[in-house]
Amino acid sequence: MANLDIAYSFLKKLSSNNNREWFNDHKSEYLEAQEQMIEFADELLSEMKQVDEIETPSGKKSLYRIYRDTRFSKDKTPYKKHFSGHLRRATKYNRGGYYFHIEPDKTMIGGGFWGPNAADLLHVRKQIAQEPERLEEIVNSKQFIDAFGQLGGEQLKKAPKGFSVDDPAIHWLRYKQYLLSHIFTDQQVMQPDFASRMAEQFNNMRPFFDYMSEILTTDLNGEELLV
Repeated sequence: MANLDIAYSFLKKLSSNNNREWFNDHKSEYLEAQEQMIEFADELLSEMKQVDEIETPSGKKSLYRIYRDTRFSKDKTPYKKHFSGHLRRATKYNRGGYYFHIEPDKTMIGGGFWGPNAADLLHVRKQIAQEPERLEEIVNSKQFIDAFGQLGGEQLKKAPKGFSVDDPAIHWLRYKQYLLSHIFTDQQVMQPDFASRMAEQFNNMRPFFDYMSEILTTDLNGEELLV
């Protein structure tokens, strides 16, 4: 079972020494931490393939680069203070996926729809307005609340265009993005079965993902759309 002690140790040092000179002098430590992250991501991918269809080919391919793109940022520190990655679901509507973020005191996972395009967002709102109890059954379930607390994401202050403020589903219609997140303690991260624990929480997202995939691939009559 993969351990993240080396990765954590490197990130703690990098947080206090975020410059190219230090990084180059400790490149061997970074490569060791990276190898540990690849091993962890491979284990996580294997766990997730048992419960969902994942098109990400390998743990290594799931990982994002540690180098920051500073071209348009006021923050010019060259490196991220975390390791992160994304497992892409192999579904007909596959824009949703599983994001993981490894950082001392801030390790978490996320999932959902960060920036749905205008057409998708309108379609989702129409589907929710027609049958809000389906979404409510998922987000009000004990499984969902225990894992994620509540549905996250930015919301409009007013009713979206084309919908009434008196709509019974207005609370859900105000959402501009639909996000789930779960935070892990450092103690949990250091457990030998952490990849399994993370996969378990990812799997708790499935009812929400399955619902969203269904409504995004069907019309208001439940007929399949070409996507």
